[in-house]
Amino acid sequence: MIRPVSLLLLILASAALSAQNNTPTLPCQMEEMTSPQFAEAVELSGGVCVIPMGIMEKHSRHLPLGTDLYEARAAVISAAHKEYAVVFPPYYAGQIFEAKHQPGTIAYSNDLIWQMLEESCSELSRNGMKKIILFNGHGGSTYFLQYFCQSQLAERRDYVVVLFQPGADPEYDREINPLKKAKLDGHAGEEETAMMSYIRPDLVHPDVIGQESGADLRRLSQMPNAFTGIHWYARYPNHFAGDFLEPNARLGELLIEKDAKQLAGLIRYLKNNNDIEQLQDEFFDRSEAPVKAK
Repeated sequence: MIRPVSLLLLILASAALSAQNNTPTLPCQMEEMTSPQFAEAVELSGGVCVIPMGIMEKHSRHLPLGTDLYEARAAVISAAHKEYAVVFPPYYAGQIFEAKHQPGTIAYSNDLIWQMLEESCSELSRNGMKKIILFNGHGGSTYFLQYFCQSQLAERRDYVVVLFQPGADPEYDREINPLKKAKLDGHAGEEETAMMSYIRPDLVHPDVIGQESGADLRRLSQMPNAFTGIHWYARYPNHFAGDFLEPNARLGELLIEKDAKQLAGLIRYLKNNNDIEQLQDEFFDRSEAPVKAK
């Protein structure tokens, strides 16, 4: 597998290959399209748009604030090169209250992050994108995005929203697993350091790795059978979870491409299948029908 030093080289290589084959190219990144190109993209994508979602937060001392956004966009753009879809512009409005004590965190209000995503989906639909995939690059937004998807059933819509959920992949896992060395690997840990070392090695600062602890302090470990919002801070007050951080760009490449392969499969399914729309319409037809006594 080719190992480009950055995502930019991957994009340039793809463009060069298309030119060599005398095939027309159409950008997948929405912000790079002209208005006429966007109209073409709606048709070519089958109305499928992916929103790569990150956040602005501390990633220990050695990774940039936008790490989650870089990682999500790298995987989504790679997937769109495998199976064409429109890629939404950089999106970093998510749930991150647990990192407000760290410099650089942008923690928008609950109302704003909900309205921002709802209106983004609505505007995409108005522009012909009726199948919207959310690609979450930030663990702190997981519950929010799951509830957002469930809430699509609150009222009838002319579009569907799907949250991508990656899984195991024997082909990639056979090579990935032997490369992983960390016993504890979470936020800003081995995998994220590897991915950023592949995507943007110029933004990784290996000279400061290890200057702060990423150990789990387990300060609420005695609390039985409960969940609380302060749980992450109780465990990782430095907003870093990891114990082995030797940068490995090959590991990062494999992790990105594993997600890209699986996401491309989901894009392909949605382009060729209308089951979700049909089931959603059936649900609203039944829920809106007058109640009749049997």
